[in-house]
Amino acid sequence: MLDTGDTRLIIETGKRFGLLRNQLAYCLGTTALETNYTMKPVEEAYYLKNAEAWRKRNLSYWPWHGRGYVQLTLEPNYQRATDELNVDFIGDPTLAFVPKHAAKILIKGCRDGWFTGRKLSDYITLKRSDFVGARAVVNGSDRAELIAALAREYDGWLLDEGYGVDPQPGDTTADDLLIAYLAHPDVAPGSIQARIIKALRGDAE
Repeated sequence: MLDTGDTRLIIETGKRFGLLRNQLAYCLGTTALETNYTMKPVEEAYYLKNAEAWRKRNLSYWPWHGRGYVQLTLEPNYQRATDELNVDFIGDPTLAFVPKHAAKILIKGCRDGWFTGRKLSDYITLKRSDFVGARAVVNGSDRAELIAALAREYDGWLLDEGYGVDPQPGDTTADDLLIAYLAHPDVAPGSIQARIIKALRGDAE
């Protein structure tokens, strides 16, 4: 499940912006529901025939309709994203559909309370995982129980991968593996492999 669509991009973005594992799990659960489990950006009413024509006729807030993983909607929210990310979503709202931007909108928007004024940390902390209440971060209580169930699944999958888990004494670390590889007889001193390993470890030549 963590390799579906753009899940890895969202995980990396969550790491970059310091989300706790349960906070990231909630963002992934939200994304799963909002994108019909594709984990790819979608546009509002994407499932309709001639969707863009329908949006123009029926949405008073077009062209600032829902886009992305979390359905960024309304001009003030596009302006907030423009100001926060230094990307001109007002001049070109379709940029909110670009995965690298959509991931930041999802993560920063939920973390910092862009959408409703409620933040992830109001519901999800190191000691608390109110996945049902956290729906207020994005959209009131709509389908809150379903998203909570998805978040719990993602939390387990992220835990299995070691997200947010500090190494314990005796655990093998990435540095341990690099040292072991460097000592392997097939890796000659001064070889390109040895130089790459030392660079990764930050060792001086």
